[in-house]
Amino acid sequence: MDAQRPDDLISAGNMPGEDGLEIGLRPLRLADFVGQCGIIDNLQVFLQAARGRGEPLDHVLLAGPPGLGKTTLAQILAREMGAGFRPTSGPVVERAGDLAALLTNLEAGDVLFIDEIHRLSPVVEEILYPAMEDFRLDIMIGQGPAARSVRLDLQPFTLVGATTRLGLLTAPLRSRFGIVHSLDFYPEEDLAAIAARSARLLQLEADAEGCGEIARRSRGTPRIANRLLRRVRDFAEVEGDGRLNLDLAARAMERLGVDRLGLDGLDRRLLTLIWKSFGGGPVGLGTLAAALGEEKDTIEEIHEPYLLQIGFLERTPRGRRLTRRAVRHLQGDAPPPALFS
Repeated sequence: MDAQRPDDLISAGNMPGEDGLEIGLRPLRLADFVGQCGIIDNLQVFLQAARGRGEPLDHVLLAGPPGLGKTTLAQILAREMGAGFRPTSGPVVERAGDLAALLTNLEAGDVLFIDEIHRLSPVVEEILYPAMEDFRLDIMIGQGPAARSVRLDLQPFTLVGATTRLGLLTAPLRSRFGIVHSLDFYPEEDLAAIAARSARLLQLEADAEGCGEIARRSRGTPRIANRLLRRVRDFAEVEGDGRLNLDLAARAMERLGVDRLGLDGLDRRLLTLIWKSFGGGPVGLGTLAAALGEEKDTIEEIHEPYLLQIGFLERTPRGRRLTRRAVRHLQGDAPPPALFS
């Protein structure tokens, strides 16, 4: 039995109660943000230009898998502009009145952050269009023949939207963002730098090799790197001398059931099942979920994206199929040196 459930360690999504732990490790300025260099350089230019004109930053859309820093970047943009930060998410804004309440309470220059913006309802999205373009809100009051339209002027604001499913965003909404950036998985060297920075903030003495070992097993995702670092710190304090080095990090990862590519027990069971029980596939997702005793959503949202990214799985019209690279890994052959460089 694995020491942790899959979604406890290698899920890129935020775990309950994890926000407070993450906040202390998040960078506060663009200059401190590690990785995504092209995006950061562009945002620096856009921020400087907006400040020079005395205008709010243009609306920003950030896309990419969870755990790569979309929320952190939104908070940094608000801080760099000296503006208020008002967070919400697409599923929370259910009715037009919910959006109206948010928008009318914004002060000049505020940043409204909508996570999972692709999950906004069509009705809410329609009301958002004039708010983004002209900083006005058109709402209907009353019903039937007595209904009338009321126009409210809004303070100029910046909308920062975040999505993990860019393809689900409607074209009209996407076209209203002046700045669109897609974040990608981080290479090992960036993750090692993130782990080293977080170790300093946690007052944990760490060497480069130890941080590199954590980086190799972090699935290209800073949130996972920080989560693994906190668990390795526990081993360093209880079973080590309080320092993070290569040997301790490797032993801790093995105890946690995370292998050298960041695969956990369920990842390996999934790959082995396709390999040995279904001849390498193809096999349907429902069949895999039933055989593993797991929910389809757990496999599809937590495990498959990474396995597809590193070339271990293929999706076909008939189901999932294993690649030769995955078989070599299961047989114990050495993996390629870098996944996301």
